[in-house]
Amino acid sequence: MALNYVWLGFFLIAFVVAVFKSVFLQDTAIFGDIMNGMLASAKTGAEISLGLAGVMTLWLGIMKVGEAAGMINRFSKLVYPFFSKLFPEVPKGHPAMGSMMMNFSASMLGLDNAATPMGLKGMKELQELNPKPDTASNPQIMFLVLNTAGVVLIPTSVIALRKAAGAANPADIFVPTLISTFVAFIIGMFTVSAYQRINLFKLPVLVFLGGFAAVVTGLYYWVSTMPAEKIGPTMSNLGGAIIFSIVILFLGAGIVKKLNVYDHFIEGAKEGFHVSVRIIPYLVGILVAISVFRTTGCMDYIINAIASLFSWMGFNTDFVPALPVALMKPLSGGGARGLMIEVMTRYGADSFQGKLASVIQGTTETTFYVLAVYFGSVNIKNTRYALTAGLIADFFGLLSAILLGYLFFH
Repeated sequence: MALNYVWLGFFLIAFVVAVFKSVFLQDTAIFGDIMNGMLASAKTGAEISLGLAGVMTLWLGIMKVGEAAGMINRFSKLVYPFFSKLFPEVPKGHPAMGSMMMNFSASMLGLDNAATPMGLKGMKELQELNPKPDTASNPQIMFLVLNTAGVVLIPTSVIALRKAAGAANPADIFVPTLISTFVAFIIGMFTVSAYQRINLFKLPVLVFLGGFAAVVTGLYYWVSTMPAEKIGPTMSNLGGAIIFSIVILFLGAGIVKKLNVYDHFIEGAKEGFHVSVRIIPYLVGILVAISVFRTTGCMDYIINAIASLFSWMGFNTDFVPALPVALMKPLSGGGARGLMIEVMTRYGADSFQGKLASVIQGTTETTFYVLAVYFGSVNIKNTRYALTAGLIADFFGLLSAILLGYLFFH
């Protein structure tokens, strides 16, 4: 299994590097730093998991009301023409279709606090169709990879951080970010389809892609008319309004059906705590491995090697200072965010490096985190090609981000 080899690789490579630093470079603090980092990461993993308990309880309760009121089933029918091509093994009208649509919608609106519980709900429902409970099914892999390469229509958090860093126009990274994240999404979709031998050149898929391109174009022209300082708050408010309207729709449908809405909410909410506890081992395991790899400086060695290679080949290397963000993003969203801020602080928010780091930050998702949390929530042990497909999408998202960075800002 790919994740098994990657996880072991983090530890073994880090140990070799730590021994080298300790023996040959006389770094007497390296092993102490590693242990401190491991303990801190283990604590962070547990805190993140338990921190999800409240959010999970809320959203799974709301989703249960929507399911009992028949709204999830209606959403399933709405997206079936498109989703049936991506998830041919999921029966028509299955609640997983509605949960996945809710997850993707929340992700596109940048509402991570709503997207994760809905995604875990969708993964649980897909698990009910899984003939091999310990092995990722085709629909689960497609769902996970599309999450790791998820499209965010407005990178609100990145824009807010750029504004705080003093950027003249914090939203100037909007267009290249939107294009590069869309590229990652498409590559992820076609990569998994190639593994599963799914033909995507069908009318519903083409209509979706054309419609999405139209939405993106319209969104661009709408955003371009706004003052830079209003883009982030406006999009955040719009996203919140859409999700809250869905909550009211679910509750209203429950009232119309004369359900005991509160009891259904409590029934679904009980699942939230159990799911958040169940993912603790998976999250702690991956975060500790990442911490070991970072603490020993392995990430720096990779960056320096890439810089030397491109310099030797005669290419422009102005993009290299932003690469740590790219390499950290699949491993840790918080780590990548910190590195982006560091790049903007060192080079300036309006520098090429600062803008490129921002585009990269908004392009792809935290692949290892998503894989650990989503599959861990349903006790999937054999992830098959999910990690490979997710990293392929990440790579092409990164490549497009760099090319678009040069096109727009260099």
